[in-house]
Amino acid sequence: MKYLATLATAAVLLLSGCATTISSNVTAFNDWPADIQDKAYAFEAPQGADDTLEYRNYQVLVANELSKLGFHQVSDNQQPKLLVGMKFFTIDHPVRVLQTEDPFMGPYWGGPYYGRYYGRYGWGYSRWAYRPFFYDPFFYGPTRVEERVKHQYQRQLRVTINSTSGRKLYDVTVQNTSSVQATPHVMPALVQSAFTGFPGQNGVPRTIDITIEPKTETMQAAAPAPKAN
Repeated sequence: MKYLATLATAAVLLLSGCATTISSNVTAFNDWPADIQDKAYAFEAPQGADDTLEYRNYQVLVANELSKLGFHQVSDNQQPKLLVGMKFFTIDHPVRVLQTEDPFMGPYWGGPYYGRYYGRYGWGYSRWAYRPFFYDPFFYGPTRVEERVKHQYQRQLRVTINSTSGRKLYDVTVQNTSSVQATPHVMPALVQSAFTGFPGQNGVPRTIDITIEPKTETMQAAAPAPKAN
């Protein structure tokens, strides 16, 4: 009886295809002391329904950015000098749009602008770029209109840093609107934007672009069982 030897193979899966640029509007207000030495902090406890695994994962993102700035998170038995708060929300704004499919030119989105056309009387220019000015339904066929829904997701992240005595030191709001549905995909860029140029100019709105690179995962294929002859 003989057994055939088998080898396991590794497959690399590229996720998300290409890099995504997240553009955010950022406004920070601060009363940051220039001589602050102790940057020991603790997070404010989330309240009620806000205490989720998603929320705590985003706290880790904030902690990572704070560590780059010299802050350190205290353990449970230590007394912090600073308290860090965080709030976020996502609102879905569905928008109905009409897509028209021309049998001659293919699908296009409605919208007037000047472009060249070809009609019964030769080439010319029309205000409707994708429709022949002299439209002949017997030659081009009927036009089909389809209603679709596009989603725009509005997100806001707010991070505050206060002293344990109640003095307000830093308050930043990050706003972003995009077609990206997954908040976990966008949140790393929002958190990074919240601390870019910390503490920044007081009350001056900025636009910050952060590029998110696609992730790579490696999957190990299971070896098939030995086959008997």
